[in-house]
Amino acid sequence: MTDTPALPSTLIATARAAALNAHAPYSRFAVGAALLMENGDVITGANVENASYGLSLCAETVAIATASAAGRLREIVAIAVIGGAMDADGRPTGTVPVSPCGRCRQVINEAAQMGSRDLPVHCGAAEGDAVRTYRLSDLLPDAFGPSDLGIS
Repeated sequence: MTDTPALPSTLIATARAAALNAHAPYSRFAVGAALLMENGDVITGANVENASYGLSLCAETVAIATASAAGRLREIVAIAVIGGAMDADGRPTGTVPVSPCGRCRQVINEAAQMGSRDLPVHCGAAEGDAVRTYRLSDLLPDAFGPSDLGIS
């Protein structure tokens, strides 16, 4: 499947819907992620925080773990992520696009290398039309991954 002009906005909308399921009582910052699979399926994730902060899960990691659990880690062709501070009703707000944290960039890289792809990463805001699209290699240049260990 190829990246089309309509695709980023569709993935961003799906990530926004996923963010509504975020469990973020500590940071009050909801994040949603959407993975586009080779066959057009979309797998989503939302951040899940824990009182022991180090045990929290980012939305991107949740989505990629879901794809892996389904045996589909090599099938990811694009990812979208959105985030924003939660309002009183728990909905993410804000018009500035967010990008994956460093840990998530590494997790995305693992999946991308397993699928031999330089994934497009669509970064959106909780509200509005602002979207920034990057290649994973631009977000994480000279990344360490499976190929460095002789695994493809």
